[in-house]
Amino acid sequence: MIIDFCVPCLLGLEGLIADELRSMDASDVRAENGRVFFTGDEHMLARANIRSRFAERILVVVGSFEAHSFEELFQGTKALPWETWIGKTDKFPVKGYSLNSDLFSVSDCQSIIKKAVVERLKDTYNVPWFEETGALYQIQFSIMKNVAYLTIDTSGRGLHKRGYRPEANAAPLKETLAAALCEISHLKHYHTLYDPMCGSGTILIEGALMALNVAPGIARRFVADTWPQVPAEIWQEERRLARSLQRTDIDFHAYGSDIDEAALAAARQNAKRAGVENYITFEKKDVRDFEPVTERATVIVNPPYGERLLDAQEASRLYRVLGKRFVPAKGRSYTVITSDEDFEKSFGRKADKRRKLYNGMIKCQAYMFFK
Repeated sequence: MIIDFCVPCLLGLEGLIADELRSMDASDVRAENGRVFFTGDEHMLARANIRSRFAERILVVVGSFEAHSFEELFQGTKALPWETWIGKTDKFPVKGYSLNSDLFSVSDCQSIIKKAVVERLKDTYNVPWFEETGALYQIQFSIMKNVAYLTIDTSGRGLHKRGYRPEANAAPLKETLAAALCEISHLKHYHTLYDPMCGSGTILIEGALMALNVAPGIARRFVADTWPQVPAEIWQEERRLARSLQRTDIDFHAYGSDIDEAALAAARQNAKRAGVENYITFEKKDVRDFEPVTERATVIVNPPYGERLLDAQEASRLYRVLGKRFVPAKGRSYTVITSDEDFEKSFGRKADKRRKLYNGMIKCQAYMFFK
């Protein structure tokens, strides 16, 4: 079966996701703001869930159409082939959002879409009502500029929830964004990675998983695991394939430091749960004392932005410290993500490259120094 997919993602990660989907042999990959579309089969459904490092979730696109009125929304929804996915005992709740569209009441849109799907399935299965006790098919809608996309979520919990981080510090970085920082820093399996403000260790753990080429979803389950359209053998085959791609011959090590002993304790536990504790060394140290212990170093840091953990003046002082400690040298690169537009001024020099990213709803820049 040829399936159309949509991948919602953090703004700024569209290109990375498009590249990784192409590397998985996805077809018709195209990126838009905040989402990436592609096509594939049931194997690709499982593969993208298991192996994507940067996607938030994998959605099946049931259909799209223009809708300026509730009647157009109802008729457009009813015309779609919901029975391809939803059986007569399955659960199919509805949620979504509307932006810059004539239809702005999300609750009304939810009700109308639900009613339209029910009417379609009533005609298909010739039943008067639905018990909704079976597998979960979460319907998600997005209406942007009067174009409605109706999808079904295959992932369940967001794909950034790898399973190794039940604990986190006060302002945790999403796993997907941490992995993206490693990717844009061109982290390799023979590099030495540093995070001198490591908190709960997310950047270091994602870096180690990337170096080992461990699929981020290899140890977790997805809502589509229970769907008859994707047999258990497909999931088993895709997990075997993902494991066969793991590296063992790596010369990678990571060093993490922080002044918060509780955060370091959480980081050690998270690394152990992720199975990468042998590749990461943690120690209590102030960033003012940061000095790489190796000649070559890939340094990635997510310092406080002055929005949640520090005030702007304290953040500026911290950036000056980073500018002094992050000394240019052959074989060393530094990546700093922050929302502070005056970061370079405080840091003391211009970045060699910038990349716009979003940390949740916070607009940030990744400042990269490698010359």
